[in-house]
Amino acid sequence: MALRILLNGARGKMGRAVADAAPGMGVAIAAATDLGDDLRDAIRSVDAVVDFSSHQATRALLELAAACGKPLVIGTTGHSPEEKASLLTLAARLPCVWSGNFSIGVNLLFALTRKASRALGEDFDVEVVEMHHRMKKDAPSGTAARLLEIILEERKLDRAALRHGREGITGERARAEVGVHALRGGDVVGDHTVVFAGTGERIELTHRAGDRAVFARGALRAAQWVATRKPGVYDMQDVLGLA
Repeated sequence: MALRILLNGARGKMGRAVADAAPGMGVAIAAATDLGDDLRDAIRSVDAVVDFSSHQATRALLELAAACGKPLVIGTTGHSPEEKASLLTLAARLPCVWSGNFSIGVNLLFALTRKASRALGEDFDVEVVEMHHRMKKDAPSGTAARLLEIILEERKLDRAALRHGREGITGERARAEVGVHALRGGDVVGDHTVVFAGTGERIELTHRAGDRAVFARGALRAAQWVATRKPGVYDMQDVLGLA
């Protein structure tokens, strides 16, 4: 029997991509809603919820999903670190996959970035560069934010180490600095590169997405997976067995 989902954010780019991918994944879109819609009736008849709406709607959605006992997949980005920390406490009350990127390739990039950060150490300067289409509203992207979290964790640094772009007489690059650069233009679906620059050598880990379908299929795979899990916050590393 097909998994029945409530797709929230159905009119957005990712919402449309999820709707297109659903039939091929054995998933039925039982209800489709967007920002401002009343979800209370729609959520009762589904097995799980997939959300690609707005960070402003996440708290209310989490509260409703928890009250109705519905597993939830969150692909919405744009939350501040403080906001997300507060929301994760709510998310732990239900089975929830929360990820800034549902691509299998990007999640392998996360794993490789962790391994490289651990192996290379502070002798290698690290910078993260991402590029997206001109319509993207948040920066850096959710994927870049997760890459930065991994780097900071492995290097035992806090967010004060992040350097968002550079301008003017900046002086020498601090050894503990982690550079962040967000590019916007055209219809770029999503490019992410992590650069480890040492003396005499450089390692670049890059993922380029050419079609939103890769994210949509990953989100639906996450919905199928989380529908049978116990309450807790998971990410795509868990879904793919990379954790």
